[in-house]
Amino acid sequence: MEERLLGSEEKDSNDLKGRILVENKKIWKVGFPAMLARVTQFGMFVVTQAFIGHVGELQLAGYALIQIITIRFANGILLGMSSATETLCGQAFGARQYHMMGIYLQRSCIINLITATILLPVFIFSGKIFRLLGEEEEISKTAGYISLWFIPIPYFFSLAITIQQYLQTQLKNMIVGWLSAYSFVLHVLLSWIFVSRLNWGIPGAMSAMNISSWLVVIGELVYVFGGWCPDTWRGFTLAAFTNPIPVIKLSISSGVMLCVRVSNELGRGDAKAAKFSVKVIFFTSLCIGVFFFVVCLAFDRQIAKLFTNEKEVIHAVFNLSPLLAFSVLLNSFQSVLTGVAVGAGRQSMVAYINISSYYIFGVPVGLILGYVAHLETKGIWIGMIIGVVMQVTVLGYITSRTNWDEQVTKASERLDNWFLRPSEESSAENAIEERLNG
Repeated sequence: MEERLLGSEEKDSNDLKGRILVENKKIWKVGFPAMLARVTQFGMFVVTQAFIGHVGELQLAGYALIQIITIRFANGILLGMSSATETLCGQAFGARQYHMMGIYLQRSCIINLITATILLPVFIFSGKIFRLLGEEEEISKTAGYISLWFIPIPYFFSLAITIQQYLQTQLKNMIVGWLSAYSFVLHVLLSWIFVSRLNWGIPGAMSAMNISSWLVVIGELVYVFGGWCPDTWRGFTLAAFTNPIPVIKLSISSGVMLCVRVSNELGRGDAKAAKFSVKVIFFTSLCIGVFFFVVCLAFDRQIAKLFTNEKEVIHAVFNLSPLLAFSVLLNSFQSVLTGVAVGAGRQSMVAYINISSYYIFGVPVGLILGYVAHLETKGIWIGMIIGVVMQVTVLGYITSRTNWDEQVTKASERLDNWFLRPSEESSAENAIEERLNG
């Protein structure tokens, strides 16, 4: 009897190890190209900052101001809004509603391009905005000049991120990873030629960034339009303009908010697989977070020397490195829990959680520590960390209490409500054409 029990336990253990191995393969098939794309695309901004940092301190300060505030703001909005594509395409792919994915892609691109245009005044008038906020005049002017070079970037975000989510949900995002990696190498080469060899300064550094970034978009468009997505891309259609309100609502919630595996399994109707996927993704991300936590602490001074030779700046980065390390660790939790919410289509709920965590708790505490307790940058950063802790705690509790069978039902209802059969798609196109002609 005992031998049977031991044999059964050993069989269950082997079965669990096998399931974890299979799930990890699925995760890395999606996650590695996405990670490669994110790291190399963000790396372009880091490389540009490094080259501009060696042009001059004023230029470095102006660039840092734009990147940290303006670019992060625009990227956060557009990245969040693109998660609507991730939710809808992921669930459509799981439910085998392949032709709907091309329609969702077109709808999201239209919405994101409009949003990028709305954000343009922030880039055009950034110098004046920083001056009104009390920044020094010289830094504000430099930031305003650099910001004009950044104008193509929001449009890059609009298309690149959306197409990446579309490809990622159908397990075809390896092309995005390699495109981004090649563009990163080209960016380093162009930056060296334009800045170090030709001494073009800011125009050279920013030109290299814009050229390298848009090559990623061009490559993605060639891949999609060139026939490598035959099931999900069937050409442009006026059906993308039909019933846009639900997608706009989901996109706005996502934009305020900031796992594709989850949406795939929900669309497929497999609640157990979705729950298991969450567990594996969480612990995988935790391991990665711990690794980079150690890296940030071990190489604190070396990181600063990439951007500047000023001893004061290097010392300041050294003092802030523990906060950076904890931020990286916490973000390994936050990204997974937020991704699970995106996969389940819970953007609105997470938007409220984020607003409460950061603006009710994080920001006030940061302001008190920074300006009342005179901790300055450290105090503000500690406040932001508190906001992340609040967010992770609430999202963790909600995820642990999630009824995944109920989420499968909701995903099915969402897909049914927004589903267009090919015949209905043609009817929608005819109706729009009649309105335009009439």
